[in-house]
Amino acid sequence: CVMLTTRDNFLYHEMMTHPALFTHKDPKKVVIVGGGDCGTLKEVLKHPGVQEAWQVEIDERVTRMSEKYFPELCEANGDPRANFFFGDGIQWMRDIEPNSIDVLIIDSTDPVGPAEGLFALDFYRDAMLALREGGIIVQQSESPLLHTNTIIKDIHDDMHKAGFGHVQTLPFPQPVYPTGWWSCTMGSKENPLKYFREEDANNRPFVTRYYNAGVHHGALAMPQFMVDALEDEVRPEEG
Repeated sequence: CVMLTTRDNFLYHEMMTHPALFTHKDPKKVVIVGGGDCGTLKEVLKHPGVQEAWQVEIDERVTRMSEKYFPELCEANGDPRANFFFGDGIQWMRDIEPNSIDVLIIDSTDPVGPAEGLFALDFYRDAMLALREGGIIVQQSESPLLHTNTIIKDIHDDMHKAGFGHVQTLPFPQPVYPTGWWSCTMGSKENPLKYFREEDANNRPFVTRYYNAGVHHGALAMPQFMVDALEDEVRPEEG
């Protein structure tokens, strides 16, 4: 099992980060659950408007190994805005103050073992409580070719059940992962996800290798087999 490479990790880390942060109107506090290799944290902290970022990782050894063997991913670890908690992200989310997060990124492994609970309806309900008005959640959501009718559909249904009014999956290339094609799924409390700060994305004050406004637009256009599979999504619960 290969989790990341120096050659192509930027595809994953940029797409897990920048679409969500440029969709939110003004993200100040970002929480990453998982993400122990620190690549997502690095991308989050490229945004000068972010005032506080937390990486909540269950296994501290992942971060220490990344610092040793992938130091380029850990360049932002010393940023004064960066905070680290090593422990159970599910419990951390239950305990966090309500209405305190702008963007929540679930940079987890596959939905088995310790990560299984990060794909659960109860977790998405906790996320709804933790997110501020206009808040966005983004979840790594596996391969569209293998998992659209299972994992991705379940994520859409459960996010809607938890109260997220808008849910959108964004496919992107990831050669090192099965099928070479991966995805993230965003959920928004109120605002449609097809709109983002396009001018800010075009004039971003930092370097990316994959993400730009055109890529963002393209990722919002799902292939037909995904549209067909997800067209009967469960809508938010009433009350």
